[in-house]
Amino acid sequence: MEDSAALKKLQSIELEILLTVSDFCKTHGISWFMDAGTLLGAARHGGFIPWDDDIDIGMLRQDYDCFVNLAQHGLPDGYELQTFENNEAFAGHFAKVCKTGTEFRTKETAEAGNRQGIFIDIFPYDTLAEDAAVRSRQQKRSCLWQSLSYLYHAKTITVPHKGVLGAVERFGCRVCHVLVRTFFTRARIAQGSERARYASVPQSNECKILAWAPMGSCPVDGLIRTSSVSFCGHDLPAPLDYEAHLSNMYGDWRTLPAPEDRRTHLPQLIDFGDGTLWREEERHGA
Repeated sequence: MEDSAALKKLQSIELEILLTVSDFCKTHGISWFMDAGTLLGAARHGGFIPWDDDIDIGMLRQDYDCFVNLAQHGLPDGYELQTFENNEAFAGHFAKVCKTGTEFRTKETAEAGNRQGIFIDIFPYDTLAEDAAVRSRQQKRSCLWQSLSYLYHAKTITVPHKGVLGAVERFGCRVCHVLVRTFFTRARIAQGSERARYASVPQSNECKILAWAPMGSCPVDGLIRTSSVSFCGHDLPAPLDYEAHLSNMYGDWRTLPAPEDRRTHLPQLIDFGDGTLWREEERHGA
């Protein structure tokens, strides 16, 4: 299967999952919004970024917790929720809704033993502490516990560099994997992540995805009230001032990246659930 055909088929299934989640949230009065590359695609392209291979949505913590509680056993047949709490092989401190009978296999999920279906990501936005010093600890510790979780579940972690430096980084991850497995348990990681949120201290009017270090904060009010942006012909929720939200995340988001930076991050294997497979090894002629 050609990469372009695989990407188009993958995006079609992801859109199906997104619309299913949208209907579920509407039924249960749960607020959500397109986020990250999905929001960028909607604003700039009217749908998927042509080379993008995933869907991201966000929810404020209260809506996120409500969604996870209800979706645990309430999603329509053919879909399942994956979280750190309900899946021993899941490393993220966020949620995925997957289509059952499919698989999206990466090196990390294979090592962790997680049969992950084709999915969309759902990220919780937590309110930041009012005190600047507490806020700094809140963000740093949340990122630390997320990193420890990834290293606990797999020794193969995506690293930022290639070549010799990348090899050193990958070796370091393998060493850290052994150390994390030696000194931490999943329960300890969950406890540390929960405490790092500092939910009991006085809160500001700013929020962010705590496990995502590069992202800046945004006003809570701009996520409580949403606007609407067309995505693949469907009017879907977006942050109220979605242009400012995108500028906060990406800077100049209106300008297309250079062709060499338009990368599709296809995994080791995609099983589309209908007898159709895409394999990385066949892509490289192995």
